[in-house]
Amino acid sequence: MYRDGQVSDDLFYNVGRYIPSGSLLVYNNTRVIQARLVFHKPTGARIEVFCLAPIEPYDYQLSLSSTNGCVWKCMIGNAKKWHDEPISMPLANLGGHVTLHAEKLSQQGNTFAVRFSWDDTSVAFSEILEAIGELPIPPYLNRPTEESDKTTYQTVYSRIKGSVAAPTAGLHFTDAVLDGLRRQGIQTTELTLHVGAGTFQPVKVEDANEHPMHTEIIAVPKEAIRQIIAHLGHIVSVGTTSMRTLESLYFIGCRLQDAEISNYRDIETIHINQHEPYEKAYTLSSAVALQAIVDYLDATGQDTLHAETQIMIRPGYTFHVVDILITNFHQPKSTLLLLVSAFVDGDWHTIYDYALSHDFRFLSYGDSSILFKKS
Repeated sequence: MYRDGQVSDDLFYNVGRYIPSGSLLVYNNTRVIQARLVFHKPTGARIEVFCLAPIEPYDYQLSLSSTNGCVWKCMIGNAKKWHDEPISMPLANLGGHVTLHAEKLSQQGNTFAVRFSWDDTSVAFSEILEAIGELPIPPYLNRPTEESDKTTYQTVYSRIKGSVAAPTAGLHFTDAVLDGLRRQGIQTTELTLHVGAGTFQPVKVEDANEHPMHTEIIAVPKEAIRQIIAHLGHIVSVGTTSMRTLESLYFIGCRLQDAEISNYRDIETIHINQHEPYEKAYTLSSAVALQAIVDYLDATGQDTLHAETQIMIRPGYTFHVVDILITNFHQPKSTLLLLVSAFVDGDWHTIYDYALSHDFRFLSYGDSSILFKKS
């Protein structure tokens, strides 16, 4: 636990001792999909296709429920061995003679657009991934995916499929811990940010401003936003993904507050870019900004806000929503460590020196921390 420059440690199931009664705990309900597909060409070459995000249909749920094909943004292992020809894989474990076909459409940087199709319209793409896909555990674990990962690499509250990496701060929570928090007067709510592979991309430039942040899709129910408004000043974020979503809400609200209500229906995808928090001097209070989102959803008849965020939280950032952060210990030269540094006003060395001297475990299956924003 870190607060006002002081560090101490405890067992995680005692986390309720450190969260004030009346707080709102916000967690990310995304679920990791078995996004890694392994094909073998007739020549014997192994082609690994890692599904990152849907392209057509663009919506995660529509794409995963598709029964007549879909296009995904993918990384391809051994791409030099895959030329223009489609590759196929029989799906015998689906109980029939279904065959999955993959066709490489285009390339952008180190990613490809890949069309998937199959010859049984009673089967959804999510069923195919569940049947033959592998869970994409973090590359730094340096081991193959194990059967136990299918349980241990999912949070107990995961339910919306779409991530290629777990929001690992939530892996520490059990149903018993959550029940205990609720009994002591801590409310909970959920949002969705589908974690992309960009979360593993290290910062390779001297100036963090020049690091290209990845874009991720968020979904926040209107009722959750109302709860957040009612608990401003007492918001606990479970993980950096929840943090990025919650802080993005402020800038989305500022945008909507500036829009004319008559133009609401002309708004397409709301996208927060990585430099927006530092380039525009928004002066709205958090409550007014978040209420602008509720008003927008009411006016357009929507129950959930859907948007994209590329927000980069780094030293110099002003926090608008989150007061307490629960997060694991992150690797050097990562955007996640920049976020932690911003939250504790640059005092991350105090926290990490303590963690190293006490043999804490880092990264996805590591130990947790609860950090209080510097007052």
